[in-house]
Amino acid sequence: MTEPQSTHRVLLVEDDIRLANLIVDYLKSHGMHVEVERRGDTVLTRLISYKPDIILLDIMLPGMDGLSLCEKLPDYFAGPILLMSALGSNEDQIKGLELGADDYVVKPVDPALLIARINNLLRRTAKPPKVESHCLSFGKLSIDPHTQAIRLGDVEVDLTSHEFELLWLLASQAGQVLSRQYIYQYLLNIDFDGKDRKIDVRVSRLRKKLGDNIETPFRIKTVWGQGYLFAPEAWSN
Repeated sequence: MTEPQSTHRVLLVEDDIRLANLIVDYLKSHGMHVEVERRGDTVLTRLISYKPDIILLDIMLPGMDGLSLCEKLPDYFAGPILLMSALGSNEDQIKGLELGADDYVVKPVDPALLIARINNLLRRTAKPPKVESHCLSFGKLSIDPHTQAIRLGDVEVDLTSHEFELLWLLASQAGQVLSRQYIYQYLLNIDFDGKDRKIDVRVSRLRKKLGDNIETPFRIKTVWGQGYLFAPEAWSN
């Protein structure tokens, strides 16, 4: 049987050889090109020679664990990161998402579900940024959609591409409450199920990076029962 033509490049970081082989065979049968790395401390070097579209990352790895690696990857890799782990508590999943993962699946994972998660992440990141042609400015905050440069006073703020997309969406509709359903549809192309915390985690990271008050946010406000509001008047200080 001829293997389907590869359309996406996957880097699988998994030290369980049997599981890795099963995942590789399944992904290849769905037209993906897959390479495997078995240690966490060699992944960054591997990215020099292999340019994946997505990284599937186990947490329990020799050399460097997946959570520590997840923190470092955004400096070297702009694509989506899918964490895979037998650690399935809410706390473990929240920690992974807060450290920069785009999604989290609990082992053992159904192969069809894994493919669906991968394809969903790839569809989202394949879309061009939904930005306008002009820069936005609010007091000391400036947002440049062309370079994705963010400045707060004299300080340049380093955001991931996902964080930038969320900030732009909120800031481009400053003063309006955006529901979670709207945000999920716009950024992730999925419905909000009432439980998923991806956007909440991104908002939390944005607040920290933009100097908002974590306990009582005044720049990116939570409007309970409705959604989030970017306060245009809150950036003068």
